[in-house]
Amino acid sequence: MEPLEIAELLKEKFPIEVQDVTNFRDQVSVSVKRDRISDICRYLIDDPDISMDFLSDLCGVDYPERRLRFEVVYNLCSLKYKHRIRIKALIPEDDPSIDSVVPLWSGANWHEREACDMFGIVFNGHPDLRRILMPEDWEGYPLRKDYPLRGPEGFEYRKYEELKELHTHDDEWTIKS
Repeated sequence: MEPLEIAELLKEKFPIEVQDVTNFRDQVSVSVKRDRISDICRYLIDDPDISMDFLSDLCGVDYPERRLRFEVVYNLCSLKYKHRIRIKALIPEDDPSIDSVVPLWSGANWHEREACDMFGIVFNGHPDLRRILMPEDWEGYPLRKDYPLRGPEGFEYRKYEELKELHTHDDEWTIKS
């Protein structure tokens, strides 16, 4: 099945949720409302003719000039059929949250943590949404377009040796099942 055919099936199955379909350089993107992202993704996995069994990437994007400022982008692939599609969930600035897809693709775990850490997008139902790249006491979200280029006011860079002394490797850094 061709990606545009998959997009058409999504429009039929989720007519209220599908907002837009674009095709750029043979990469089909479907923009959807965030409310039923789990249902949309579950459909893409479970439909035997689509079988999007692999989440190759998930990331956040910030468009400060848009009414729905953030996107969570899901790059999906069918290993069985070798087709791909991109789903873009539209998220407002005043409530930057969306349901987690970790129950559908466990590989989404650290991608969602990164999007939360860098953009402040909360993934409802995520099993462990601790910061993954920034220290727990870090203020702000560094990949937002309005984040200060030099970091928060009063921020000082520390040498690696100083940071190494501050943190000991313990269970905090292990994956919890």
